[in-house]
Amino acid sequence: MKKTVSILLASLAAATLFTACGKKPEAPAAAAPAAAQAIVIGLDDNFPPMGFRDDKGELVGFDIDLAREAGKRIGVEVQFKPIDWSAKEAELSGKRVDVLWNGLTITEERKANILFTTPYLENHQIIVVTDKSPITSKAQLAGKVVGVQDGSSAVDAIQKDGDTAKAIKEIKKFGDNVTALMDLSAGRLDALVVDEVVGRYYTGKKPGEYRVLEDNFGTEDYGVGTRKDDTELMAKLQKAMDEMKADGTAATISTQWFGKDIVKK
Repeated sequence: MKKTVSILLASLAAATLFTACGKKPEAPAAAAPAAAQAIVIGLDDNFPPMGFRDDKGELVGFDIDLAREAGKRIGVEVQFKPIDWSAKEAELSGKRVDVLWNGLTITEERKANILFTTPYLENHQIIVVTDKSPITSKAQLAGKVVGVQDGSSAVDAIQKDGDTAKAIKEIKKFGDNVTALMDLSAGRLDALVVDEVVGRYYTGKKPGEYRVLEDNFGTEDYGVGTRKDDTELMAKLQKAMDEMKADGTAATISTQWFGKDIVKK
């Protein structure tokens, strides 16, 4: 009996050993794919043709297309975040957005807190009035109510023209230019000072309703902005922008939105 049991135990041990030796080792678990890098771009989503929502509610625009192309070139996902444009520097410094890219004017004051690319577009602060308005020059804004978008460079442009600024009765600030134009049409404003690319986009859609004066509040440049210490990201964005200008991609995007190449080389 003992002999039989011993033989049985030996057989079981051999079988166990054979099974263990023949068993394939388990494949190591596949590593989880690394999360794609992303940058968050802050913008005013009511600023056509630079960045705005189309009839389907989707973000479109000249700056939107430029930013998406730049993202592809530097290998990052681009996410767009609509923000209160008057609080853009706080959004950037608070790291709620990584980049400001939406018709952002380069000014000496902003350079204190924002790192800019080289200019990619030249802009003017134009004066828009209704077609029936008697105003034909900047000097005739004296005693008038003039609208601007809050937080836009239009505010600074007017203030730099000291005599005109003092003569204006009131500078009325709006959250966006669409509302300001509605007030202009309704007679609650005498004029609107606005970025040329935006002003001409709107006025072109309603021929015979508005008029753009020959006078303006000066020339300025648009740039892309990051935090001052984000030098690595800035270098990548600048390289992508330079390449887009050199190979004609920026010109193609410009032509799609403006009918011609207006990109500053």
